[in-house]
Amino acid sequence: MLIDTLLYNFGQYILLLKSAIAKPERFSMYYKETVRQMDAIGVGSVFIVLLISVFIGMVTAVQFADQLGDSFIPSYYIGYIVRDITIIEMAPTITCLVLAGKVGSNLAAEIGGMRQKEHIDAMEIMGVNTAAYLIMPKIIAAVLVIPLLVAISAFVSIIGGYLATVLPGSISHTEYVLGLRSFFVPRYVFIMFVKAGVFAFLLTSVSCYFGYYVKGGSIELGEASTSAVVVSNVLILLFDFIIALLLT
Repeated sequence: MLIDTLLYNFGQYILLLKSAIAKPERFSMYYKETVRQMDAIGVGSVFIVLLISVFIGMVTAVQFADQLGDSFIPSYYIGYIVRDITIIEMAPTITCLVLAGKVGSNLAAEIGGMRQKEHIDAMEIMGVNTAAYLIMPKIIAAVLVIPLLVAISAFVSIIGGYLATVLPGSISHTEYVLGLRSFFVPRYVFIMFVKAGVFAFLLTSVSCYFGYYVKGGSIELGEASTSAVVVSNVLILLFDFIIALLLT
């Protein structure tokens, strides 16, 4: 049954996390692996984050400017709306959904390939805690660098909104900047980083879980990568709603 499968996978996921969060045998090896993962997850994802962020800001600004039309709402509200919707929702959620597809599938394929080639079995025979060595550095790296990517995404999205409205002459530079500086709530930045940290943990741990327990051949590995992306996206959206309820 579906419920039995969900409960089984949830229990196995919790047990894997319990094994993954363990004291390292050699801190130097874990440190090197964490740095490598920070480079792969963070630096390797900068371009795609910049690309989607600038268009998110541009589309948000253009559509809101069109909705304002000839209404009595001041034009500087465009900057205000772009800033808040980017910080609260667009930057953390859209960025992490994209990273779940890019980073999550890579992690599932990487660990799944090691499982199929029996590299994990060989490491376990040598006494290595494979769950900790393969998963914990990835989780730490993601929780550290993905919030930085989200902050970059928010900044670039605001610039994208500027390019889409000020350059064509929809509003002036002064109006857009006034909107950015109006009604600012610092707690929204805190919410953004909370979402980024939670989403980073989810997309990394879930993807590693599907890769770690993959069985079969190349077809099953592809299915595991797909499942990792789908489940990560669903959990990101679910926890996005939960965090919004708790913190707003």
